[in-house]
Amino acid sequence: MKLEDKKVLVVGTGISGIAATELLVGQKIDTVLFDGNKELDKEKLYAKSEVLRQVPLMLGEISEEEMEQFDVVVLSPGVPTDLPMVNAMRDKGIAIWGEIELAYYFAKGRIIAITGTNGKTTTTALTGEIMANYFASTKVVGNIGIPYTSVALDTTEETVTVAEISSFQLETIHAFKPVVSAILNITPDHLDRHHTMEAYIGAKTDVTKNQTTDEICVLNYEDEVLREFAVTCPARVVFFSSKRKLTEGFYYADKEIYYAHDGVEEKVIHVDELNILGEHNYENVMAATAMAMGVGVPMDSIREVLRRFQAVEHRIEYVTEKRGVRFYNDSKGTNPDAAIKAIKAMNRPTYLIGGGYDKQSEYDEWIEAFDGKVKELVLIGQTAEKIQSCAHKHGFMNTIIFETFEEAVTYCYEKAVSGDAVLLSPACASWGMFPNYEVRGKIFKDIVRSFEE
Repeated sequence: MKLEDKKVLVVGTGISGIAATELLVGQKIDTVLFDGNKELDKEKLYAKSEVLRQVPLMLGEISEEEMEQFDVVVLSPGVPTDLPMVNAMRDKGIAIWGEIELAYYFAKGRIIAITGTNGKTTTTALTGEIMANYFASTKVVGNIGIPYTSVALDTTEETVTVAEISSFQLETIHAFKPVVSAILNITPDHLDRHHTMEAYIGAKTDVTKNQTTDEICVLNYEDEVLREFAVTCPARVVFFSSKRKLTEGFYYADKEIYYAHDGVEEKVIHVDELNILGEHNYENVMAATAMAMGVGVPMDSIREVLRRFQAVEHRIEYVTEKRGVRFYNDSKGTNPDAAIKAIKAMNRPTYLIGGGYDKQSEYDEWIEAFDGKVKELVLIGQTAEKIQSCAHKHGFMNTIIFETFEEAVTYCYEKAVSGDAVLLSPACASWGMFPNYEVRGKIFKDIVRSFEE
C-alpha cells in the first residue's frame, strides 16, 4: 500500500500518536488526529507539538459515516485492537496499522526487534550500545521510550535500528520484517488486554511472521513455549540457555558464558566481569550477543561493551545506602515473573514493596520465590489485599498494607537494619497510583534519598 495518496486517522494523542502525526504531516500525507477524550485540552496538546495545529482534531466519538473517509488508521500502542470503533473500521476495509508499521514504511537500513515478557529494556539498551560501538549509524527505539516514528526519517541504508517492541505494538504489524528478532521469554502478562494466553503468545511470536531462513530469531531454550515455537519459526533459530550446555548456541555454566558453534566452545565472558546482576541478566547478555553476531559485530567489540554496560534505570537499579541498608528500584518489575527475577538477584534480607494495578495476574509463584529472603512484604495499590491473601495462603504471614506509597517506603526505612535491603519490585503495573513505572521509580528514589543517613 502507498500511503502518499491515502487519508490517515491517527488514534491517540500521547507520545506515540504525536510522533506518528508529525511524521505523516512531514510527508504531506492527509492526516486527522483523534482522541476519545472529548474534554481534551487542545492548547495543552498543541504545546507538545506546534505541528498538531496543522491537523484536524476529532474528539470524543467517531461515527461510522465519518470513518468512511479514511484508508488507514494508525493506533497508538495503548489503544486495544478489539475496541468497537476499531472493529467497525476493520469491517469497512480500513487498514489497521500501529506506530511500528508506520515507521517501518518510511525507515531504511536494518532493524533488530526485541520482544518478550521481561528483559526487553535491558537487552535493547545493551544491544543498542553494542551496535553504536561498531556501526556509524545506530538508533534505539520503541517501547524503551523513543517512538520509532520520531527517527524513521533519520535512517539511511547503513543504519542499524534496535527496537524494543511490545505485544501491543506487534498486534498491528503487516510488512514489518527485522533482520534479527529475539523473543526473550513468554510468561502471563497483559491478559486484561489480550484476554487469553494463546492470543498473547500469538502477538509475541508475530515478530517473526515476515521473516524467512535468511533472517535470524534468537530464542530462550529454557522457555517451554519458545522451544515449541522454534519448530515452526520461519526464521533461522539461535538458542540461548541459562540452565544447560547447548551444542549450538549460547549457554551459561560455571560463571562463564559460552558460544557453541561448529563443534567449538568459545568463551564469551566471565560473569564477574559484568556490572549487571542475576541469571536473568546473563540471559539478556546472551541474547544481545547472539543478535550482535547476527549482524556481523566481532566478538572483541561485543566484549568491550559487555564489560562496561550498566543496569538500566528502574530495573534492579541500586539507588543508595542509608544506615547500612541498601535500596533498589525495580519499578519496571510490572508482573510477577519480572519481580521473581529481582528477588532472585537479592543477596540480603529484604523488605519488599509490591502491589499496584490489577492486570489479572496470579502471584503464587512470586510468593514461593521469596525463599527465605523476604523479611516483610509491604503492599500498596489495587492488588494489595489480593496479594496479601495469596501470601497468607502460602504461609507467608509477614505482610502489611499501606494507603500511600510514601508511607510504605518510610515504613521499610524505619524497620530495616544494617545489612538489609529495601526492594521496590511491585509485580504490578503502576496505573491508578502513578502515570507509569518511570514516575513510580523516580518518586521512590526521591523519597529514599531524602532519608537521613
